[in-house]
Amino acid sequence: MKPGGTATLGIAVAGAGVIGRRHIELIQASARTRLCAVVDPQPVSREFAAGLRVPHFESLEALFAGPAAAQPDGVILATPNPLHVPGALACARQGVPALIEKPVADSLEAGLQLANALAKRPVPMLVGHHRRHSGTLRAARHAIASGTLGRVVTVTGSAQFYKPASYFSQGAWRTQAGGGPILINLIHEMDNLRYLCGELESVHALASNAVRRFEVEDTAVMTLKFASGALGTFTLSDTVASPRSWEQTSGENTAYARYASQDCYFIAGTQGSLAVPTLHTWTHGPESAGEPGWMTPFAENALAVEAVDPLQAQLDHFCDLVEGKAGPIITVTDALQSLLAVEAVRRSIATGRTIALQDLAPNLLPIDTQERPAS
Repeated sequence: MKPGGTATLGIAVAGAGVIGRRHIELIQASARTRLCAVVDPQPVSREFAAGLRVPHFESLEALFAGPAAAQPDGVILATPNPLHVPGALACARQGVPALIEKPVADSLEAGLQLANALAKRPVPMLVGHHRRHSGTLRAARHAIASGTLGRVVTVTGSAQFYKPASYFSQGAWRTQAGGGPILINLIHEMDNLRYLCGELESVHALASNAVRRFEVEDTAVMTLKFASGALGTFTLSDTVASPRSWEQTSGENTAYARYASQDCYFIAGTQGSLAVPTLHTWTHGPESAGEPGWMTPFAENALAVEAVDPLQAQLDHFCDLVEGKAGPIITVTDALQSLLAVEAVRRSIATGRTIALQDLAPNLLPIDTQERPAS
C-alpha cells in the first residue's frame, strides 16, 4: 500500500532471530499490517516462514528481485549488527522505508556511510530505539522540557543487573571483545539520557573485569557532561545483584522480574527533582511553604503516565512513516549520536582521557542544530 492508502501494509522482516520473531508477532497481531516475507539465510528460517505461510528469501536482494506479491511496503531489519547498514542501504536503493534495529550501525564509519547515502537519496528510515515510545520516558521528558525541574544540574543513572552463567555459556562471544555490557547494553542507556536531558558533550570512563575475569569488561563507571552544562554519572555492571536497571524497574518487558519501587535515573534541577521510572517528583513551587531551601518541605507528586507497549507503539509509528503521515521520531543521524556516546566511552577507557564527542565525528552535526521531529 502506498502513502495515503487504507489497506494493510506489507511488512517484510529480515532476521528471524529472537527480536525478529517478536516483530513478526506484532505484525501479525496488528490490523494495520501483514507479514509479506521473511528474509534470512539460515535453513531453519525457511521452515519457520513455511509455517507462517509466507515467502522466504535468503537476502534482501532476492526479496526485491522476487515476485510482485512479495514486495514490501516497509522492511524491519532485525539482522545482526554488522548487517544493519548494508540492509538499510539495500532498502534505500529500492526506495523502501526501513525500521533498523538498534544500534543503527556496528561502527561510526558504517553509520556515517548510511547517513551520507540518505542525504543524497532521502528514504524514510526509523531506528529501533523502542524506548523512545515508552509512556514513562515521554512523561519524564515532558516534565523536564516544560521546566518542572527548573534548570537541570545533575543526572544520575544506573544499569546494574546480574547476567547468569547460562547467558555466557549460550554465547561464548559474550566473554570476548565486543560482547560486554558497554556494546550490548549501554547504547540503550545513552539514548535514554539523551532523550531526557539533551546532547552529551564529553565523557570520562573507567572499566573493570575484576569479577568475571573475562576478556571483556563486566563493570564501567562514567562521568558525563551535557551540552546544557549539566553533569552526570552513570554506573553499568552485569555482575551485581541489583534491581536498578530499566528492565527491572519499568515493567515494560514482562520477561524480567520487576521492582516497582526502584528507580534507575535521578534528574535534579534548580526547582525540583525527578526519579525515573517511578516518576516521583520533589519540587519547590506554589505548594511549598516558605522560601525554597534545604529546610523547606518539598511538594511531592507522581507524574501521570499512559501505559503502552513500546514495541507495539513503534510498529504503529513505523506504519505512519510508511504511509507518509509522520517523520521518524529517531532518525539515522539522531541514533548515531547515541552510538557516538558509546564510542566515546570506549575511547576514554582505552586512553584514560576525557573524550569530546564532536572530536570523534566532527562532520556529524549535533542533533540540537537539526530539525528534530516532535515527540
